[in-house]
Amino acid sequence: MTAPLPFTAKGARRFWQLLREDLATAQHLDPAARTKLEVALGYSGVHALWAHRLTHRMWREPALKLPARLLSQLARFMTGVEIHPGATLGRRLFIDHGMGVVIGETAEVGNDVLLFHGVTLGGRSMVKGKRHPTIGNGVTIGTGAKVLGPVVVGDGARIGANSVVVHDVAPGAVVVGVPGRVRKVKVAEPGLLEDPALWI
Repeated sequence: MTAPLPFTAKGARRFWQLLREDLATAQHLDPAARTKLEVALGYSGVHALWAHRLTHRMWREPALKLPARLLSQLARFMTGVEIHPGATLGRRLFIDHGMGVVIGETAEVGNDVLLFHGVTLGGRSMVKGKRHPTIGNGVTIGTGAKVLGPVVVGDGARIGANSVVVHDVAPGAVVVGVPGRVRKVKVAEPGLLEDPALWI
């Protein structure tokens, strides 16, 4: 899911394509984004994602694990978003606002995912192994929501603001509350937030 380091011409082209795709995704999903230049210079969620694309590739090399971790901490300081280098992130991920987002080491995030600020993809135990969530494609996770443990959130699911999810979520489900419970909501159009009040 993550591009190779741009040490070769092919790797550099692939990396640049991903960066351009990230810019286009942010501009498409955020009505406040006027230009790609504005996104490139002013969007902390995009900056955090770019840093992760580099640190994740470094993390796969044993000799680069420490530099990857240190660089990820620098990115956290600069953006307010903490993404462990070991986390696996898909394409066209958009982290809106960004501040306070935490993504743990064994988290896996699919393609076309939207995360709002304050989201935690965290663990419930301190044992080694898979301890963070797996997020499917096309998932939206609202402001302040916590998805904890090695749960699976199915494709197209929506997690409401401030919900706490500790169990698997079926594809297409809408989950709200503490603990998170499925709420059936008619979706007007795939990929859009059908009830803005649910996510703010």
